[in-house]
Amino acid sequence: MLVTLIVFILVFGVVVVSHELGHFLIAKLNGIKVVEFSVGMGPTLLEFTKGETNYALKLLPLGGACVFEGEDGIYTEEKGNEEEKKNVLEKPEGTFNDANVWSRIATVFAGPFFNIILAFLLSLIVVGFTGATIPKITSLMDGYPAADAGLQVGDVITKIDGERIYLYNEVTFISSMSTGEELEIEYTRGGEKHTTMLTPKYSEEDSRYYIGFTIGENIECKGWNLIKYSACEVRYWLKATVESLLMLVQGKLTGDDLSGPVGIAVAIDDMVEQATPYGIPTVVLTMMNFAVLLSVNLGVMNLLPLPALDGGRLVFMFIEVLRGKPVPPEKEGIVHFIGFVALMILMVFVLYNDITKIFR
Repeated sequence: MLVTLIVFILVFGVVVVSHELGHFLIAKLNGIKVVEFSVGMGPTLLEFTKGETNYALKLLPLGGACVFEGEDGIYTEEKGNEEEKKNVLEKPEGTFNDANVWSRIATVFAGPFFNIILAFLLSLIVVGFTGATIPKITSLMDGYPAADAGLQVGDVITKIDGERIYLYNEVTFISSMSTGEELEIEYTRGGEKHTTMLTPKYSEEDSRYYIGFTIGENIECKGWNLIKYSACEVRYWLKATVESLLMLVQGKLTGDDLSGPVGIAVAIDDMVEQATPYGIPTVVLTMMNFAVLLSVNLGVMNLLPLPALDGGRLVFMFIEVLRGKPVPPEKEGIVHFIGFVALMILMVFVLYNDITKIFR
């Protein structure tokens, strides 16, 4: 359990630091003063001040913060005695709200964007060592539509319903989420393109639909292929995250499909246990691959147009672009506060859900 906790802190910490570093660096480039850069939540374990920024490490490895001068209308105290402070009418330099709106948009967007950059960099390492698995058919299932539609072993799937396919994960995701609608499959055989139509068949035993083949051939990736398939990995997780969120909104997924920190820790424990017999390098690469998923998820979730998230802040800034003037900070602050309370309630629900799943 101690190993799981250490791995959890390392993986989650890298993802969170990447996110906050994005905010931090772009804020600095745009002349915005960063008051605090912290990793974790709750009581402070370590802290130090360098320049104008206080850096802090907190007890609970569940998030982080990059606090800007003047954000939400709150300013750090001016230096000097009490009488001098009373006479200070000017705001400190480098306040967030006084920065150009596009500078603020770039600063807020940088957090999620750095998560995507981290995912790509980690994918370069994982794909460089393990290669990529392309969607090449390796076997056909008797009594299922793939064989009836004319597909053969050795065919490589290139498109499904017009959507370009690069990895076997993309095919398995579409198959696992199928509700039985007819699919248009484009594939290559001997260098020639072919197209066929098929309708996935329902399996009573597994309670899901199957196309009727197994796929996956691992290829070594170097040079351009390394860059290409690393980007494809990130693209896959972006698509899977967005589509999963849409399915959650549509009611196709339930609250049981959500996972928080406890669920992530359980998943890490399972992966470490499965990878350990194959050696430390396999464990490290497995955790890096999981960090790709986490980093993409954090980036996408933070871009949702909801109060208290980066996406919610971006909504107010784009409203400012359209109006030509900002929404009053106090009104925006109220909206974000309500959103923060709602987010905390959701976190409690997810935490409870994670814990109950352990004992089922």
